Amino acid sequence: MAETAKSSQKHGGGADASRRDFLYLASGAMGAVGVAAVAWPLVDTLNPSADVLALASTEVDLSPIQEGMAITVTWRGKPVFVRHRTEAEIEQARSVEVDDLRDPQADADRVQEAPWLVVIGICTHLGCIPLGNKPSEPRGDWGGWFCPCHGSHYDTAGRIRKGPAPENLPVPQYQFVDDTTIKIG
Repeated sequence: MAETAKSSQKHGGGADASRRDFLYLASGAMGAVGVAAVAWPLVDTLNPSADVLALASTEVDLSPIQEGMAITVTWRGKPVFVRHRTEAEIEQARSVEVDDLRDPQADADRVQEAPWLVVIGICTHLGCIPLGNKPSEPRGDWGGWFCPCHGSHYDTAGRIRKGPAPENLPVPQYQFVDDTTIKIG
């Protein structure tokens, strides 16, 4: 009889085997819970924070912007120029021969409604902020924006006309919510 008990212990049978299996399973389950408890906060840090989500889109009231004026709003940490163009500025932008431009884009491709131009206000050369949103600031040779860092000139449609900038001022994704409000982003 003693020989039978020794034999079952040697070969791992009986109560000891089921206890060992339970300990293996319990240890594995606790290890998996521990890995999940450590991994979840690490993965969660990759999600955008609340302040970033709040800046994902912004609404701009156009009603206080008079014809010929421009404002600067912040969207995703970048300045966005919103200009209410005059008829003369619109006509000047439309009369340009598109094939002569460094970054050819027609005015109609850059705006949704003719009087309103919305562009990201960062020079495409080295990331400076062009001047031209205030009446006292120089607007460059084409009446748009002038980058004082390296002398890039943009026209009234935000297209590069002179200087080292390789591309036009980018147009962000935006839509008209109603007649006096746009949503950027």
